[in-house]
Amino acid sequence: MVAMKAVFLAPSYPPEMQQYTRGLAEVGADVYGVGDAPLDALPSGLKRYLHDYLQVPRLLDDNDVVERVTAWLRGREVDRVLANWEVMVLTAARLRERFGLPGMSVDTVAGFRDKQLMKERVAAAGLRVPRSVRVRTIAETRAAADQIGFPLIVKPIAGAGSADTYRVDDAAALDAALARMHHVTEASCEEFVEGDEYTFDTVCIAGAPAFANVAQYLPRPLDARSHEWISPVIITVRDMAQPKLADGIALGHRVLGALGMGDGFTHMEWFRKADGEVVFGEIGCRPGGAHLVDQMNYTCDIDLFREWARAVCWGTFAAPTVRKYNAAIIFKRAKGHGRIARIDGLREFMHRHGEHVVESRLLPPGSHRRDWRKTLVSDGYLLLRHPDWDRTYQLAMEAATDITMWAE
Repeated sequence: MVAMKAVFLAPSYPPEMQQYTRGLAEVGADVYGVGDAPLDALPSGLKRYLHDYLQVPRLLDDNDVVERVTAWLRGREVDRVLANWEVMVLTAARLRERFGLPGMSVDTVAGFRDKQLMKERVAAAGLRVPRSVRVRTIAETRAAADQIGFPLIVKPIAGAGSADTYRVDDAAALDAALARMHHVTEASCEEFVEGDEYTFDTVCIAGAPAFANVAQYLPRPLDARSHEWISPVIITVRDMAQPKLADGIALGHRVLGALGMGDGFTHMEWFRKADGEVVFGEIGCRPGGAHLVDQMNYTCDIDLFREWARAVCWGTFAAPTVRKYNAAIIFKRAKGHGRIARIDGLREFMHRHGEHVVESRLLPPGSHRRDWRKTLVSDGYLLLRHPDWDRTYQLAMEAATDITMWAE
């Protein structure tokens, strides 16, 4: 097999990008990494998967990265330019266009990155999206709120996760949200959709899912980001053929077509209202974060880091897609401030249910607790699985309520 030469942006950070680097190397790619960390500072386990590496001073400086990579590769041929970190997908598209390489164009990727453009393109395909308005000033935001009506959501146009995302129930709450968003230059003001929130995740080849997944947020991410006491839970669904998911999965397939998806990961969020209506939320042309890919791996006992690489390099998917388990991840947030002092209930939980726990990665006592507003992973997590949905849910809720981390 002739080696595929693949430029991979941000191979070391976020940390899960190291797994995608491994996946590329394992399917026969020579990986040309581009990051802002010095080569000597990269983990030794990562460096062995890199064929070459370019350190850039500012990874998020799009224009500078494009020029430096162009100069670095002058006289050499590459076959792919790839990125799985949300903030780098447009940079990868710009490099593909500059080198005339296969993959999604800047315009196509913009439809996955710009939330307002995204909703406009999905709505143009006849699909249900939240009513929304692009806003750049306080006056525009207030006018949009008058047009859409409360409750509504205000969030960055090019954000990721639930960062800087606020539910606004009245004019006073809108003023409070705006006061916290001075650093956001462009936002989406949109209708608040009440309902259960799910994901639709795929690894696509030429826009068609070679692998698909549905997971449920418990509670929905915006609620979890609003209350520190909550232990957020995400559960992948083993049985994707159940009727209540059918319309959401069909919506996901149509969204991929509306946005012109090519090869690679997608992570979509959608709502199912009490009356059964499904509503598009948003989508990225990259994998879900917060260990969602690990959950999907445990659901099917496969390696999606490697299968993604096989899909984007060779246009094939080799792993079985039989769903064996529901996999639940439970994120914990310590009570108090400072360092983790103790963890109550973990030993008892493991004694009762340890056979179902596949990862236990809570911060150990002595560690500084993290800022729960900045990371869903918070102060660590448990990941468990079971073939029965009700039992998986029960175990996840027990972990959420019976395990308590204390900081002081």
